[in-house]
Amino acid sequence: MPNDRIHTRFQYDEMSHDNARIKVIGVGGGGGNAVANMIKKGLNNVEYIVINTDAQALKINPSDHCIQVGKSLTAGLGAGARPEIGREAVEENRHEIEEAIEGADMIFVTAGMGGGTGTGGAPVVAGIAKRKGILTVGIVTTPFMCEGRPRQRFAFDGINELKKNCDTVIVIPNEKLLEVCDEDTSLVQAFEVANEVLFNATKGISDLILLPGLINLDFADVRTTMQDGGAAIMGSASASGSDRAEIAARAAISSPLLDGVSIRGARNVLVNISADTSLGMREVTMATSIIQAEAGDDAEIIMGTVTDSSMGEELRMTVIATGFEIGDEKRSGSTLNIKSTKEFKPPVKESLDSPATD
Repeated sequence: MPNDRIHTRFQYDEMSHDNARIKVIGVGGGGGNAVANMIKKGLNNVEYIVINTDAQALKINPSDHCIQVGKSLTAGLGAGARPEIGREAVEENRHEIEEAIEGADMIFVTAGMGGGTGTGGAPVVAGIAKRKGILTVGIVTTPFMCEGRPRQRFAFDGINELKKNCDTVIVIPNEKLLEVCDEDTSLVQAFEVANEVLFNATKGISDLILLPGLINLDFADVRTTMQDGGAAIMGSASASGSDRAEIAARAAISSPLLDGVSIRGARNVLVNISADTSLGMREVTMATSIIQAEAGDDAEIIMGTVTDSSMGEELRMTVIATGFEIGDEKRSGSTLNIKSTKEFKPPVKESLDSPATD
């Protein structure tokens, strides 16, 4: 039986879905690659914008809306791994960016932190959006250790700036991805895994708003969870079989990628359960109870389902916890994406044009 102290918001409406306008902005080489992967994988119903100093990278990006910034600073050759150049470049084209994001209800800003354009430019782009009253969510990666300490330092400073300009920031620690990858994983595959996590993070949120399900959430529900949410903890896992809901729920809140961080103490927890029409109410109740027990009695669980006929017997759960007390430095923002039914393997597919994180 469900705990009567579970604070869960349900909205039953099998047919309705939200008309919120969502834009995904990739800043720099890493952000551009993330957008290219989302387009390739068919994340629809959102608009894509790519911003870069590197003219060549923009030419090969599949996004319909590419903005070259800082032409007078870089002559189209990139920011040279200098965040200050990335920041100035975006400022130089502020008006064009303001026009590009006009009309958006929600914006995702994605970037690979540690380089030049993404690290310096992403906080500026986020600030432009947030000052317009747009719900602004940063989803960024940190460098692999092999990329060097200077990039690590740049990433740390860039993320701190990004947090000042976003409602919520989800940080994907690339180094932690190696703990769930095969030891023979290539560098290109490692970056593809990171792009896959960026894809799942964006899809997990946007699907709740835009796609129908038995239990629907609307944009207002997502705004409640993410507006001024600060650092967020995100988990995504999938499972199949008779206990798929329990397995996916427990896997989504426990992974080496979370580095020991718990969702306990979150003010709001957004939950997306995606499955085909076989999804049962018992499964929904079971999953919600597990999340509530981990988050604590004071957390509000805002849960929705997405009907996806392509999933077959698989159930996927995405959990995003926000609203932690200020000063809890351990929760700097983490995310995971694991497959609980078998050993995680990095995707082997056509590589993106470049794994650059500038």
